[in-house]
Amino acid sequence: MTYLFKKRREREQITVHTMIRMYCRAHHGGRVLCNSCSELADYTRIRNIKCVFGDIKPVCNKCRIHCYKPDYRERIKEIMRFSGPRMIISHPLMALDHLIMKLKPHPDVVLVKKKHIHLL
Repeated sequence: MTYLFKKRREREQITVHTMIRMYCRAHHGGRVLCNSCSELADYTRIRNIKCVFGDIKPVCNKCRIHCYKPDYRERIKEIMRFSGPRMIISHPLMALDHLIMKLKPHPDVVLVKKKHIHLL
């Protein structure tokens, strides 16, 4: 299935995994993720799946609920600082999609398991 026809969370996970791959290849060598980057990729996938906002989730740096542990959060920030500018050249569609999502406002109310959670 084409990237743009996938659900929001699926697209975000593909983008994050691509950024981790780019970073790992440049900093740790090899075509396969090292153990540290593989662990981070697994962690980001789990956090993405468990996001309370579901498919209306904002990009993580705009989110009011920071679900990453501090050390993982710092690692992913470093990876995004490195990979983000390079995504424009190597994966322009993913980069554009991510930039558009950054412009969307954060949802203030979300329906989770038939209960409203208000975030102010």
